[in-house]
Amino acid sequence: MSPILLAPTADLRASWLQAREEEGPGVHLHGAGLREHDDVNTPAGFTAWTARLRSCADTSVPPAPGWVHSTYRWVVENDTYLGTIDLRHELNDFLLEAGGHIGYSIRPSARRRGLATWALARTLERAHAMGLDRVLLTCDPDNTASAATIERNGGRLEDTRDTVLGPKRRYWITL
Repeated sequence: MSPILLAPTADLRASWLQAREEEGPGVHLHGAGLREHDDVNTPAGFTAWTARLRSCADTSVPPAPGWVHSTYRWVVENDTYLGTIDLRHELNDFLLEAGGHIGYSIRPSARRRGLATWALARTLERAHAMGLDRVLLTCDPDNTASAATIERNGGRLEDTRDTVLGPKRRYWITL
């Protein structure tokens, strides 16, 4: 079966928790939309978190202060959570400096299969359909896998600079 991009759902809680365990304690899950106060360990908390993620795309509701509207999708295959990708609808100052329009991560056991490249390509199509003409993506300078994913999708390196998140390679993709 081929992977799909799916809106976050509480139905995949067990698989998502297994993926988080693969990452290890304290690892930041890029593009997951996970905030400090989110409770993903209880069924009710996980349900509330996935509902919040789905609501982030609703432009009729103002985003939380400091945040922008985002469309979260999970990479899923055979009812197994493989990763996440987040399309931020616009850039605020923080995202322009360090975060970019799109963040993503693939669980360790699913890496090196081209899933990030595939998910990014689908998300770029969505960004174009939303009316964006170019998007910014960033990655750590030593994250060669992410840099390759971005470059395979047309990313052009603007520069590497120090940000509030540390040094970041900044790529623009014209849609």
